[in-house]
Amino acid sequence: MTDSAADLQRRRFLRDSARWALAASTLAAVPAAWSAPPRTDPSAIVRVRGGRVRGLREDGINVFRGLRYGADTAATRFQAPRREQAWRGIADATAYGNAAPQGGSEGPGSEDCLFLNVWTPALGDGRKRPVLVYIHGGAYNNGSGSDPLYDGSALCRRGDVVVVSVNHRLNVFGYLYLDALGDPRFAGSGNVGQLDLVQALQWVREHAAIFGGDPANVTVFGQSGGGAKIATLMAMPAARGLFQRAWTMSGQQVTAAGPRAAAQRAAIAMDKVGARDIDALLRLPAGELLGATRARDPSRVEDTSLYFGPVLDDVVLPVHPFWPQAPAQSAAIPMVIGNTRDETRAFLGNDPANFELTWETLPAKLEKQQYVDLRPQRVIDGYRRLYPHYTPSEVFFAATTAGRSWRGAVEELEARARQPAGAAPTWAYQLDWGSPLDGGRMGAFHTLDIPLVFDNTAQPGSRTGGGDDARTVATAMSEALLAFARSGDPNHAGIPHWEPYTLPRRQTLVFDRQSQLADDPRGGERELYQQAPFIQRGTM
Repeated sequence: MTDSAADLQRRRFLRDSARWALAASTLAAVPAAWSAPPRTDPSAIVRVRGGRVRGLREDGINVFRGLRYGADTAATRFQAPRREQAWRGIADATAYGNAAPQGGSEGPGSEDCLFLNVWTPALGDGRKRPVLVYIHGGAYNNGSGSDPLYDGSALCRRGDVVVVSVNHRLNVFGYLYLDALGDPRFAGSGNVGQLDLVQALQWVREHAAIFGGDPANVTVFGQSGGGAKIATLMAMPAARGLFQRAWTMSGQQVTAAGPRAAAQRAAIAMDKVGARDIDALLRLPAGELLGATRARDPSRVEDTSLYFGPVLDDVVLPVHPFWPQAPAQSAAIPMVIGNTRDETRAFLGNDPANFELTWETLPAKLEKQQYVDLRPQRVIDGYRRLYPHYTPSEVFFAATTAGRSWRGAVEELEARARQPAGAAPTWAYQLDWGSPLDGGRMGAFHTLDIPLVFDNTAQPGSRTGGGDDARTVATAMSEALLAFARSGDPNHAGIPHWEPYTLPRRQTLVFDRQSQLADDPRGGERELYQQAPFIQRGTM
């Protein structure tokens, strides 16, 4: 799921979740480790291309936070990233670097935001550990790689791997399409946030061995907007060869914004901040330029935020990521595409009224929130045939989930399945296990798979609780990620045999207390929504 309003609410949901969890009656089962600080020893020193850096040893894991992989972008606003400048002495790498400029809880951020973080069991020991690079969500507008749920320590201990998380330019700073204005300095400006990720992956390849990793075995994984960024990287020539596996969670990018739509949004953004030309944009303080994100997007009737995302610019991105076919350049890359069963409960579940809908009030709510141009009663009738026991609220959450990002996942899975013989396999998963907190009312909500895949159920904000079921599902999912990173196949002894996704079976591993492989789960919902063409929101 990649629309900005939803992901902004997702960020708030994550940030508030520790407070909510403390109030939940089911929290009694959560272990005390939530508040236990790691044992640290400031003795991890390595030399990277810019100079020497000092990290920490935390409970046996070497941790480097705030490593520079690029220069301050303030001086090169809207341009491709440049390498960081060298430094003298030993730079501190014990605190997270700046997030990109943004609103919300992680704002205001800074244009000096090209930082990454590394967790590794050992330094320069000649071992070739798999390297996992996490790309954060928050659509293309918000977020950073420093959320506690992205801590890579548990994966390092469980799987003897190297874990990296990344910050990069977002929103108007990373995806403002200025090519149409004709200044060659800003060719590709609509995708510089993606070019930041390319530069980060180049840095990872250059330094993997220093951190005990294998530069020829890099897995990118990401949730929500992070998954969408990965899908886009798979179609970018500049990213070719920089990663060997891809794992996406509730984040798809089937199409990119066309140049005309992107140019129209750039004009709206410039008008919003009172900039008549590029020079005026360059003079604006970052905080004032950020105001462009509050402009109304005329193509998105459900919310008022201006869409920023990748652009089909023929410079950085020459083809749509997954339309009309999966990217040929990434056909040899094994891929996992997953979603959660109750995505929209993460943001629509914050309104108590959505749990008290009636058959009379449901149509108007669904009209606004399903993001598909189908008559609401047609959808409601379809769900009542498929699931006659569903309440109006259950229909609402199921329909909004199926009508939003899940359709993009199906599009990507089918595109991968149609690739020529010999292409790398794709595996599909669906998280059905739901959080037990708040009486279980949030179900398998958007972002719930993050702490499970990271094996971070004890981290603040995980919303999984600390029960045996949470540990069981976390073990199954994190071991699948680790197996995938090692071999390009997510199968392991703790799950049923996970078959690749093929047509017409559509094999999908359903993660739950007892995980199972299912053919075309929710096939009825898939067919129901196929009555309308899929349109990636924000790209028209």
